[in-house]
Amino acid sequence: MKPYGKHSYFKKKVLKESQKNLEKISKQNIQLIHQIFNTINISLLVLISTLFFLSLNSQRKWSNTYKNLSKTKLMNINLVDYISKTEEFYIRELESLNTYRNTKPKDLIYLNRIVEKKESFFKKKFRNFIEGFFDSKYQRGY
Repeated sequence: MKPYGKHSYFKKKVLKESQKNLEKISKQNIQLIHQIFNTINISLLVLISTLFFLSLNSQRKWSNTYKNLSKTKLMNINLVDYISKTEEFYIRELESLNTYRNTKPKDLIYLNRIVEKKESFFKKKFRNFIEGFFDSKYQRGY
């Protein structure tokens, strides 16, 4: 039974039109999916770069903190050494109080001041030169 005559032509026309509609829909869907993925990729890229710079900043802060802590540690070590040396000095002083006695003016010995002889520069050099000959500093030969 063929009520319309060219029934096969009608089927092909409907199939082609529906296929075109599907292609339009699928192209639109594909474009929409690509836009979604592009947006996700861009947002991930922005997120990764932001976190990267934040981590660099926190690393810089940690490095500065570590440097300050190292300086403080060295200062504390030096301070402990200084305190221990000071304690050692005072202990020695306390122990030495028993060995020394107080002096009185009669215990002191007074010496006369010795007058220094002043020699000229030329005489000193000449004397050193002569002594060098006698000490064999300036010998000739083997």
